[in-house]
Amino acid sequence: MMFIGFFKGQPTEYVLKYSSGRLAREGAGLAFYYLKHNTQVVAVPTSSMDANFVFNEVTNNFQAVTIQGQFTYRIHSPKQAAALLNFGLDPKTRGYLSNDPNRLAQRITNIIQMETRGELQKRSLEQALGQYETIAANVQRRIKEGQLLESLGVDLLSVYFVSAKPTPEVGQALEAEYRETLLRKADEAIYARRAAAVEEERKIKENELNTDITLEEQRRRLIDLQGENELREAENRGKALEQEARYKVEAKKMELALYGSLGPRSILALAMNELGQNAGRVGNLTITSEMLSSLLNGTSDGDTSTATRD
Repeated sequence: MMFIGFFKGQPTEYVLKYSSGRLAREGAGLAFYYLKHNTQVVAVPTSSMDANFVFNEVTNNFQAVTIQGQFTYRIHSPKQAAALLNFGLDPKTRGYLSNDPNRLAQRITNIIQMETRGELQKRSLEQALGQYETIAANVQRRIKEGQLLESLGVDLLSVYFVSAKPTPEVGQALEAEYRETLLRKADEAIYARRAAAVEEERKIKENELNTDITLEEQRRRLIDLQGENELREAENRGKALEQEARYKVEAKKMELALYGSLGPRSILALAMNELGQNAGRVGNLTITSEMLSSLLNGTSDGDTSTATRD
């Protein structure tokens, strides 16, 4: 049994068995015994595989940009891929006999880079940094439409650009410009907030002033009303005093009319009688001889006339 071996392929491997240089069997996941001295085994993986890449390219404004991404591919024609690259492996160790399987991913990477370069040369640095996802979609579409991987027997399942970065110096410059833009927007927001605060304060002061004006107008109307009321009250008091004085005058006239029928001597007697009744209230009374003579003379004439009338 030293010259006979056993090989079991995986379900995701397309296995080709060569005996003495001729294809003996082929298929996915084959398992077979083989003679070690004249058998060659080729195993082409048919599962999807991922590969990473990093490109350093130049945009249309001569600015360097670094594209980092990943693509996924699958070999859909194993015999075609095996005809181009050596997928022979050691059945015992299952290790490939050459580096050709790794070169397949590099060939796909070269095609992706070529298409990416064409897309970047249509754009400026700013556009490349902002549209790298669109660029990846365009690259994948152009590769499929151009059937650029058909000769390799490969399908490109997806292309993703993880990031697009400029050189550190340009990146710092772009960051500074963007930072200044943000600071300017922040300043504008602060100014707008201050302007709004000033406007609100103006409205508050205007409302306070309008309130003061309203209060003063109400106060003025109150003062005018109070003045009108006081004027009317004074007029009423004046009329009342005038009416009262008129009544007193009429009463006095009526009272004095009672003495009109009396003679001077009788009136003098009544006066002296009333004076005597209020003597306690009189502090000092002086009746001169001239006054007495005048009264008596007047009285004598009056009495004579009165007596004559009587």
